[in-house]
Amino acid sequence: MKNQWIATGAILAMLAVAIGAFGAHGLEGSITDNMLENYHTGVQYHMFHALGILVVGIIIGITGSSKLLQVSATLLFIGILIFSGSLYIMALTNMTWLGAVTPIGGVSFIIGWLCLTFATLKGR
Repeated sequence: MKNQWIATGAILAMLAVAIGAFGAHGLEGSITDNMLENYHTGVQYHMFHALGILVVGIIIGITGSSKLLQVSATLLFIGILIFSGSLYIMALTNMTWLGAVTPIGGVSFIIGWLCLTFATLKGR
């Protein structure tokens, strides 16, 4: 299972770089500065949490898997999809109502990090 999360984190990090490059080189001048800022926020959180998934995979490799570690990685993944995904779509389509969906991804991130905290405090 550790390799699954390490591979997932690496692919998500690669996608964050590609999506960020697209935003930096392909979107400037075609969307508003505010939407470009939202897009960049999505890229930042995407990369931070892709690295978080890598860390969880490495911890699983060292300590072994646990339910809390699996939930942590899953929630970080879901957070990327919802938080960053909603910001990407909002920036590209100007559907500002998606801003109401973004916090659901943020809550997923928070709970994912809490699960990692509890897993490490329990010793796994």
